[in-house]
Amino acid sequence: MTTRRQFLRGSMAALSAGALTTLVAAAEPKVVRISAKRFVYTPATVAIPANQPVVLEVTVSDVVMGFSLPDLKLRTDLVPGQTARLTLPALPPGEVVFLCDVFCGSGHEDMSGVLKVG
Repeated sequence: MTTRRQFLRGSMAALSAGALTTLVAAAEPKVVRISAKRFVYTPATVAIPANQPVVLEVTVSDVVMGFSLPDLKLRTDLVPGQTARLTLPALPPGEVVFLCDVFCGSGHEDMSGVLKVG
């Protein structure tokens, strides 16, 4: 009969350093940085992995704005000099539009971008 200690010792030996690294890396969400200024997001098209949590870090350089992902019902205010962090759930492949939802001037209506999930 195998004791609990023998079972654990065998289980740990089965996990190589590479497997442990993969497990730790899988737990960490990918961080994606987006910057905003009147009337542009950079980058405007952002590729993110499917089925994996992602953290968006969004900064703005000039005026107070909003950052909204209407299809996901997520939004945050963007304040110059601060980094806004939005944690996205694991998403299926597809596209998600993001946009400015606080009027920031004459080009506000065209200020948007796309997350390409794949």
